[in-house]
Amino acid sequence: MDYFLQNLINALQWGSFYAVISIGYSMVYGVLMLFNFAHGDIFMVGTYIGFGVATLFLTLFSAIMPGWLIFIFTVVITMFLASFVGVFVEVVGYRPLRGAPRASAAITGLMIGIIFETGNLIILGAKRFSFPPLIESITYNFGGIYVTNVKVMIVVISLLLMLGLHLFIQKTKWGMAMRAMSYDFLAVPLMGVSINVIAPLTFAIGAGLASVAGILYGQAYPVLDPYMGILIGWKAFVAAILGGRGSIMGAALAGYMLGFIEIFVAMIFPSTFRDLIAYSIILVILTFRPRGFFGMAHSASLRL
Repeated sequence: MDYFLQNLINALQWGSFYAVISIGYSMVYGVLMLFNFAHGDIFMVGTYIGFGVATLFLTLFSAIMPGWLIFIFTVVITMFLASFVGVFVEVVGYRPLRGAPRASAAITGLMIGIIFETGNLIILGAKRFSFPPLIESITYNFGGIYVTNVKVMIVVISLLLMLGLHLFIQKTKWGMAMRAMSYDFLAVPLMGVSINVIAPLTFAIGAGLASVAGILYGQAYPVLDPYMGILIGWKAFVAAILGGRGSIMGAALAGYMLGFIEIFVAMIFPSTFRDLIAYSIILVILTFRPRGFFGMAHSASLRL
């Protein structure tokens, strides 16, 4: 039982990364009906931005500011800066292709991701960096179950981000416009809702969330790599599809489910079987529920 609970805590942490990143995929997919395949690399860029901001604050203010305050400033500033990366991707990469086939937009996302990766290599080189520990890790022992304050922080902040985004979508006029555009992409602009406002806003929010996930990831796994966003980005994309088009709750639930499957499969079977079994389970689920957990019924008839 102790071993099970220990892996349950690990799964909550790992699933939090998938959940927060997959929300960005789901938002863009739900509102604009396109797959932002650059989102995993936006996560990578956001992590490096957070690394730069954290390093700068530690260099200038470590003597007068505690680590938790530097962490808060790092999160806020990184979200702000990363949101412009999302807007840049939408304006430069996707806006000119709104009337193009969906395949063109998908390929564009892949190319933007490659540009981010190679640009990182050109500017910073192939050297890996270590994300500075902003929060001192403290381990608590609950009857043989070891929990760190960093793990608790990651799970709590992730849940708060998802709750905040849910309230934004449900309670604000911008969120109402995003929900309306998700329901009927063609009719809503005719009612005075500018797609040139909603689309960049969607990308900005997704990029901001991905950057926070990057900072949290850096606190748990501090090694930064230009290609760190590829695999986790694709897995978050799978979670977004499994959750259902445009469903924040579905993307979050699927992200946690994927994290749980991966951790517990590795607990029972050799780690080489992890992805095979995890994605076989997801394939079976999508076979019987192709719209995902909370996908809207009308979305099945839309051309993707």
